[in-house]
Amino acid sequence: MIMQDLKKLINKDKLPKHVAVIMDGNGRWAKSRGEERTFGHKNAITAVRNVINACNEIHIPYLTLYTFSSENWSRPKEEVDTLMNLLSETLLLEAEEIFSKGLRMHVVGDITQLPELVRDQLMNVIELTKNNNKGNLILALNYGSQKEILKAVREISQEVKEGRLDVENIDESVFEDHLYTKNFPQVDLMIRTSGEVRISNFLLWQIAYAELQFLDVLWPDFTKDTFFQCVIDYQNKERRYGMTSEQLS
Repeated sequence: MIMQDLKKLINKDKLPKHVAVIMDGNGRWAKSRGEERTFGHKNAITAVRNVINACNEIHIPYLTLYTFSSENWSRPKEEVDTLMNLLSETLLLEAEEIFSKGLRMHVVGDITQLPELVRDQLMNVIELTKNNNKGNLILALNYGSQKEILKAVREISQEVKEGRLDVENIDESVFEDHLYTKNFPQVDLMIRTSGEVRISNFLLWQIAYAELQFLDVLWPDFTKDTFFQCVIDYQNKERRYGMTSEQLS
């Protein structure tokens, strides 16, 4: 089935508002071709463009990409350096494309540990696109959900300690106001490639009611077709949020 056929099957009235993607499998993709892991990262950019373009074509307003986790620093230095250089090059090459599509770019995570050049480029793209309103591209960089949750707990505890917040008033909305994602809706659909079936410390709070899809495809092979099929599968699910099917009908 060609891409256009798949896109026609999507119900524009039942689109997920926020899609999050764990982009996994670059290293295995490279090794299967007799190459180093870094070769897989370099060939993953096409897949990134595919998912961004697919979201843009069907008007999904929020896309979060797990770009670099807080645990990724433990990888070999050569690989980390390649990832940082690749991020820098991609930001330079794609900034105008992101802007021209009307997308606004955001970053979630602790970017203070990133190389200064990368931080500067991120801030430049964020500033360039700050007035765009046709979609939101969110990069999770040096991001770890457990650290994010602990950060929120510390900030809320400090407010209670200083008398600015009563314990009785702490609810879900107060907690969410202290997350990196406070300005974004909860995730509706989370996709992970490469056949791994785990969350890997990604948006643990935000995916509480997300549909989870684990794909066997390795990330560099991810196409717009792949994404459109994920959306179709999502639309075939009954999202009950704790209710029964009878209540929904």
